[in-house]
Amino acid sequence: MSEYNHVVDKDGDIDPSKVDRAISSIDSGEKDRILGDFEVFKEYLRRRIKLAQSIGMGEEQMAVIAQKVADYLASNEDPRNSEEKLLQEIWKVGTEEERHMLAHMLVRMAQTRH
Repeated sequence: MSEYNHVVDKDGDIDPSKVDRAISSIDSGEKDRILGDFEVFKEYLRRRIKLAQSIGMGEEQMAVIAQKVADYLASNEDPRNSEEKLLQEIWKVGTEEERHMLAHMLVRMAQTRH
């Protein structure tokens, strides 16, 4: 997927403000495939985190991006399974600080295979 080219510029600088555009440009069928099954979603996140690590992003940068992604999903996508529904409900009631902590936890969850 090409969101790397949208969120990360040619010098490797990260621009979290471009996350919404990158996500909205994902083909709807591909988005449905990723969001339709929570295990597929976690695997997708795991691959994105590996990519981020390979270009030198630290956990804080990944959490900032994860927070932007979660903001987008909570505002623009209907949950497609019970896990996403729970995450959306937690996200919507959380404060900015709590959302940022949850973004860190989502990054760590995606890094861990269960």
